[in-house]
Amino acid sequence: MSPWLSSTAGKQIRFETTQWSLVSAAGEDEERRNALESLYRSYCSTVYSFIRRRGYNRQDAQDLTQDFFIHLVEKNAFRRADPNRGKFRTFLLGSLEFFLQHASQRARAEKRGGQASVVLLDDQTAEAYYQLADPGLTAEQVFDTRWARTLIENALNRLQTEMERAGKRELYDQLLGFVVDAEKSSYFEVGQRAGLTTAATKAAIYRLRERYRELLRDEVARTVTSSADFEHEIRELRSSLMSRRPKR
Repeated sequence: MSPWLSSTAGKQIRFETTQWSLVSAAGEDEERRNALESLYRSYCSTVYSFIRRRGYNRQDAQDLTQDFFIHLVEKNAFRRADPNRGKFRTFLLGSLEFFLQHASQRARAEKRGGQASVVLLDDQTAEAYYQLADPGLTAEQVFDTRWARTLIENALNRLQTEMERAGKRELYDQLLGFVVDAEKSSYFEVGQRAGLTTAATKAAIYRLRERYRELLRDEVARTVTSSADFEHEIRELRSSLMSRRPKR
């Protein structure tokens, strides 16, 4: 993991809009349901991977993932939870563990009969993510690793959208490898493909990395409500990604 992922680097973090406030500020019906669907799209693969690692087969994991989010809607779990008592990641994991402990006692009719509605799980993608997980990791470690990857994916999606709106999607595609530290080409080679000088290529990469760092830190900030929790989540994110890197 690059050294820029630091709890003290970058601009001041704001906590006005978090995953907690997104849900708690929503209304009782469609507005709240839409907010929860947004969370579902972000974290369904994280929940699915945890359930799969707990020993459930693919079909059961798919059902339970959707059941879990519907359960949160119908039971108003987000309204009852106190965001000041923990991080959103901790809340979601604790709720999931509790849900699975009582899953066998919960009638199927309960989760099918309510008014809650969530988007369908992309089973193919969720399973593909799960299959990439290190088989030696525990369910909790799989959860944390997938959570970290989700934050990164969200930040990259936002960065891509910004570049597209600025008419720079082609440049984004050319430079993305440098942003995620996977590019093996030289600045000169990439500059030639992008039609830039080496100096301009370096400057563009620097700006893209800086913006990516800001967006990733913003994604982390959306899951906490305090500076202390933010710093802890940054450390956890860095630790999770460094410790789960594949050995070469």
